[in-house]
Amino acid sequence: MKKLKRSLSLPYVIAISIGGMLGSGIFVLPGFAASLTGSSVWLAYLIAALCILPAALSKSELATAMPSSGGTYVYIERAFGPMFGTISGIGLWLSLLLKSSFALIGLGAYLAVLINLDDNLTKLVALGFLCFIMFLNVFGIKKVGKVQIVIVSISLICLVSIFLIGFPLVNPDYLTPFLSNGNTGLISTVAFVYISYAGVTKVAAIAGEIKNPDRNLPLAMILSLLTIASIYVFIAFVLVGNIPIKDLTTDIRPIYTVSNIIGGKYFGYAAAAVGVLTLMSMANSGVLASSRFPFAMARDKLLPSFLERLHSKYLTPVISIFITCITMAFVIVFLDIVKIAKLASAFKVMMFISVNFCVIILRETSAQWYNPSYKSPLYPFLQLFGIFSGFILLVFLGWMPFFAILVISALGVFLYFFIGKDATRTGVLRNYGHRPALFLFYKKNRRKLKKEGRSLSKNLDGKLVSNAGVVVPLLGNENSAEMLAEMASAINPRDSVQVVNITEVPNQTFLDALNQDTPKVVSIARRLKNLSSSQNLNIDFESVVTHEVSNTVAQLSGQTNCDWLMMGWNGKAHSGLLIRNPIGWLLTHVNSNFALFKDSGIKNISRVLIALRPGRKDKNFLAVAERVCAFYGASLTLLHIVTPSFSKKAATNMESKSVQLLSGLKIKSDLKIVKSENPLNSISSISSDYDLLILGAPEKDSWISVLFGAGRDKFTENSACSVLRLTMKN
Repeated sequence: MKKLKRSLSLPYVIAISIGGMLGSGIFVLPGFAASLTGSSVWLAYLIAALCILPAALSKSELATAMPSSGGTYVYIERAFGPMFGTISGIGLWLSLLLKSSFALIGLGAYLAVLINLDDNLTKLVALGFLCFIMFLNVFGIKKVGKVQIVIVSISLICLVSIFLIGFPLVNPDYLTPFLSNGNTGLISTVAFVYISYAGVTKVAAIAGEIKNPDRNLPLAMILSLLTIASIYVFIAFVLVGNIPIKDLTTDIRPIYTVSNIIGGKYFGYAAAAVGVLTLMSMANSGVLASSRFPFAMARDKLLPSFLERLHSKYLTPVISIFITCITMAFVIVFLDIVKIAKLASAFKVMMFISVNFCVIILRETSAQWYNPSYKSPLYPFLQLFGIFSGFILLVFLGWMPFFAILVISALGVFLYFFIGKDATRTGVLRNYGHRPALFLFYKKNRRKLKKEGRSLSKNLDGKLVSNAGVVVPLLGNENSAEMLAEMASAINPRDSVQVVNITEVPNQTFLDALNQDTPKVVSIARRLKNLSSSQNLNIDFESVVTHEVSNTVAQLSGQTNCDWLMMGWNGKAHSGLLIRNPIGWLLTHVNSNFALFKDSGIKNISRVLIALRPGRKDKNFLAVAERVCAFYGASLTLLHIVTPSFSKKAATNMESKSVQLLSGLKIKSDLKIVKSENPLNSISSISSDYDLLILGAPEKDSWISVLFGAGRDKFTENSACSVLRLTMKN
C-alpha cells in the first residue's frame, strides 16, 4: 500500500496553519466585536485563543493516532459512531461555508473601496465572487498552495506594519469605556470571535505528510496560534486606539479604515487590496474544504450517493460543490453578517467540544488501535476546560445559534436513520461503553453480527478448535499470556483451550494488508506451545486482525460454542455514565460464561479464597473453584461477609448450608464467616493470606453500578492477590 511522503517541514506547516486562521477574523470581525464589549475587544481575542488551545492539542493527539483519517469528521465518527459522525459532518460543513460566506461579504466591502462601489452592492459583489470560486473548484483549479503562502506573507507584513505605525498613535481617550457591557459582554465577544481561530487545526488533516508529526504537528499549532493571537490582540488594540468606538462598531472594513487614518489614502488603498486578496484566498479554501464533507459522507453512506458524483473530466465533486455554493448564496442574501459570524462560531465551538470529548473517550476506553505518538499534556483537565468553556460560550452566543445546533443535530439523526443506518462502521463508544446507557443510543443488528461472524474466519491463520471449553482473547495488555492460558485450563470443563491474539486497527486500514504475524505474536505462539508441552495441556493458538475487538470476541464465543470466555483485566474500578471497559457490552452479546482474570504476578497458587453472596448459583461457583484448586493442588476457603446486625439464626442457617456445600467437594476446604461494616476493607485485608481470590458477579449491571461504578470492581482493584471474577450464565 502506498503511503504519503512526509515532506512538510515545521515552517511550512506553521504557514499552512496561519493561512487557515488569517482572514475575516481580523479584516471584518473586530468592529462588530467592539460593539459587544467596547475597547476590551483585544482581551476577547486573547481569551478566545486560550479557549481554543485544548482543542488544538487534542486534535494534535488525534491526528498522530489517525494521521490519514481526514480530520475532525472522522475522529468524531470513530469515537461516537456514524450517527454522531453525520451530525459532526453537517456541523463542520456549515461552519466552513458560513465562515467563507462571511469572508465574501467582507471581500465585497474592501473591493468597494478600490473600485468606488456603493456599499449597498456589497452582497451582490460577494455573490459574483462566489460564482467565480465555484467554477474554480469545479474545474479543479485549486493548486494555489504557493500562491496562498505568498498572500499570507503579504497579509502578515501589512498587519505588522499597521501595528508598528498605529501603536504610537493610540489615543488613550478612545480606550474608555473598557467594558461597555460588563463581563457578560466580554464573554459574549469571546464566543463571537471564536471562529477567528478555527483554522488552527486545519493542518491535522495533512498529518500523514508532516515530518516528525509527534513533534512538529502540536508545535506548529501552538506556534501558529501564538502568532495569530498576538497579531489579533495587537491589531485589535490599535483599532480601538485609533478609531472612535461609535465609528468602529459599524465598520465592516476596519483594517482599511485604520490604515487610512494612520498612513494616509494610499496606505489605506494598499490595505484594502491586501484585504481583497486575503479574503478571496480564505473563501476559496473554505469552499474547497467544506464541499469535501458532503462528498466524504456520501462515500461513507451517511448521505445520498449522488453527492459523491465526480465530474467526468475534472474529477471534482461537482454536485457537492454546487450544493455548498448555493447554500452560501442563501446565507449571503438572507443573513446579516453578525448572525453569520455567530452561527459559524457556534458550530465550530460544538465541533471543538466534540474533539475534546473524543480524546477522553479514546483514552478511557483504551481502544487497542489508539496509540498516538503525541499525547496532550494535562490530561484530562485540559480537555475538561475545553469542554466546559465551550458550553459556556455556546450559552453566551444566544438562542439563535443554540437552536440552529439543535436543528442540525435533529437533521443529522434523521439522515442517519433513513440513509446512514446501514453504515458498516461503529464508534468506539458503542463497543466500550456502559451497556444500559448505550442501549438508549444504539440497537444491535444481529444479522450484521452473524454476517461478520461468517467472514471472521478469513482473517484467521488456521481453524478454531470447535470443542474448546474456554476461549481466551489476547488484546495485548495482558501481564502474561501463559498465566492467562493456564488459568483458562484450570477452569476448563472440557479438553481444549482456544487462545486468539486480536489486533484492532482503525476502519481505514485494510485487514488484508496485515496478514503477516508480528514478532510479538510469534513469541506468544512459541511460549504457549512450550506451556502446552511442559504441562500436558491442550492449548491452540490463532491470531486475527479486526476493526472491532468487542464484536470479534463475541463472534469467537459463538463460533466455538465454548463454556467460558476468559479475558485478562487490570482490575481497575471504572466509574462514569458512558465510559467503561468492554465488559458490559460483552456480557450482553456472548452466550457463554464470562471470566476476568487479574494477574498479580503470583505463579504458585496454593491457597484460594472464594467470596460469595449466598445465592442460587453458589454450587456452580464452587464447582469452578474446585476445578481450579484441583488443577493447582490448592486448598479452598469459602468466605462470607455479614453485617454486625446479621441475626444469629440467619448466620447459623447460612453456615449450615455452606458446610453442606463444602462437604461435597473433593478438595481440602474450610469456611470463614466475618462480621464487618466494610466488606471492601475486610476482603482486601483477608486476601493478603491467599494467592487467588475468586469473586462471583451478577449477569447484569444495575443502574446503580452504571451511574456510580461497580463495587465488585473495587474488590478486584484493592485485592492483595490475583483475582478471578466469574459471571455465570449457564
